[in-house]
Amino acid sequence: MDEEVQALAARLVRRLKEVKATITIAESCTGGLLASTLTDISGASDWFGQSWVCYSYDSKINELDVQRDLLESKGAVNATVAIQMAEGARERSGADLAISITGIAGPVALNSKKPVGLVYVGIASAHWANAESVQMGGSRLENKISFVHFALKTAIDCWDKAKVRHEYAIAEKEKAAAEAAVESAKSEAAKARKAAEAAAGSPWQDESWQNQGKAIGDDTDVEWQKE
Repeated sequence: MDEEVQALAARLVRRLKEVKATITIAESCTGGLLASTLTDISGASDWFGQSWVCYSYDSKINELDVQRDLLESKGAVNATVAIQMAEGARERSGADLAISITGIAGPVALNSKKPVGLVYVGIASAHWANAESVQMGGSRLENKISFVHFALKTAIDCWDKAKVRHEYAIAEKEKAAAEAAVESAKSEAAKARKAAEAAAGSPWQDESWQNQGKAIGDDTDVEWQKE
């Protein structure tokens, strides 16, 4: 396998291992090449459970829950099919992340207006899904390797963007909590200030509870009894 592809696979796996995430794969035109690339990495059983190679329409429908009407109207090589393949694989496997590949590796497909080298890659997690496409040029084998390269790169890009979104969401939540705490402190301070002002202006503060010069309970008023 191409060294750059191996390097990309290692980069993706490092990301998975950092958060103890798992991955699954759904492939069509690459025939299991992406799954093979990932499982070439030692310790793959920790983050890789299973994958699918679904070449025919029926296999995509039965194994990955791709909509039959979609396949019959638009074919298998489009963004929606890629996303449905990825989502179907992720839901059936229970993995945290799924990658799908659907394209035309070559030669020219009969009754198809789509060019050789066109590929769609779907990426799905429990919270988001995305599909990207690219047009390659090369032999059937060259295209399959290029498709795997593109799939790995797309997965890494989607992962990193999702991480940024997650970190931004956390930062915004913390910012909102801090602002709420400041407003709460201001409100409590205002209440305390009003209470102090009200107490300072109360009439009874200036009144004496006894006549000046006479102590309450003067000792002369007490009758001392002899034992």
